[in-house]
Amino acid sequence: MAGLVVCGTQVSYIGQDCREIPEHLGRDCGHFAKRLDLSFNLLRVALNSLPICCLISLTCFTSSKVWSLEGLSAFGSLEELILDNNLLGDDLVLPGLPQLHTLTLNKNQITDLECLLDHLAKATPALEYLSLLGNVACPNELVSLEKDEDDYKRYRCFVLYKLPNLKFLDAQKVTRQEREEALLRGAFMKVVKPKVSWASVTMFTMGRTQRATGLSVTTSCENWFCEPQLLS
Repeated sequence: MAGLVVCGTQVSYIGQDCREIPEHLGRDCGHFAKRLDLSFNLLRVALNSLPICCLISLTCFTSSKVWSLEGLSAFGSLEELILDNNLLGDDLVLPGLPQLHTLTLNKNQITDLECLLDHLAKATPALEYLSLLGNVACPNELVSLEKDEDDYKRYRCFVLYKLPNLKFLDAQKVTRQEREEALLRGAFMKVVKPKVSWASVTMFTMGRTQRATGLSVTTSCENWFCEPQLLS
């Protein structure tokens, strides 16, 4: 299969502009995959949840079909899931992944932090590493220059209140002081869902669909210290 790289129990399907998880990916790799990287694709949840102004910029969406992550249900033993640089929003739904300890959702379209955390608490009970950088729900300089260090500290406090078993958040180790603060004040640190301009979402989407074909995406196993096996 073009674009698929397998290295032991690690599976990579990066930069293929897929809008849903291919059925054959779960059929061929779901039974052994421990790590799955689906970054730099066009994964989204519900097409029919977007207004018409956003749909205009998506060239291949012609129906109201729901694009979900239900294909992940074939990966019952998954421990690490990389979904960076997709189009996932607040209606993101993961199947139950009881062994998942690492989840990265960097640079998606998530704005409702509490909704996401409540879902993750149920779907990924073993989660220890979570990264949300580049989403509106994660208030730092990657999203808005109006956000400061205090905004980010409140965000971390609330996340740790909701997901107390986390050991790393946004690539930063969780400290004992943060855990204590979350226990005492986390319930009062709720981050208000910001208002998002659909115009900005449309521009983002157009940029994604018009990405240059020469975009360099690492799909080799050089950093995994083993030879890749290409599945035909």
